[in-house]
Amino acid sequence: MSASRSLAPCSGSTLGLLFRQVRDAMWSRMEHELAAAGHELTFSQYIALKKLSDGPHGVTDLARAAELNPGAMTRLLDKLEARGLLAREADPADRRAVNIQLTEAGRAMWLDVNQCGQRVRERAMHGMSDAEREQLTRMLEQVRDNLSLSDT
Repeated sequence: MSASRSLAPCSGSTLGLLFRQVRDAMWSRMEHELAAAGHELTFSQYIALKKLSDGPHGVTDLARAAELNPGAMTRLLDKLEARGLLAREADPADRRAVNIQLTEAGRAMWLDVNQCGQRVRERAMHGMSDAEREQLTRMLEQVRDNLSLSDT
């Protein structure tokens, strides 16, 4: 494939802008869904709850997932803990480490929040066949992987 053909459909700046617009539109729709369900969450709080929904994690792991520094993540976790959504427990294998996990209230909230996310994802892919949805996901994963800094 020639370079001119590969750039013609979408220039780099247009592609980057489109990715940003999709991300922003998805989060805007998610905020709307969350508000309608009575949940006030920032994007970073949502990411932390999503990560914790699959089990306990440490602050560093959560900070990495939400792209925050550990200090900012600690403050975010303080707010979620004050709302009764998570608990911190000493790591039995390492006295210096703390494991963070969802409380019963946090798990119940996550179930509802995850339903909001499913509605947003369904809206985003409305009108696409299952094959088109799978193809879009594969293509986006390929773009992400192509841009990964791990091979520089």
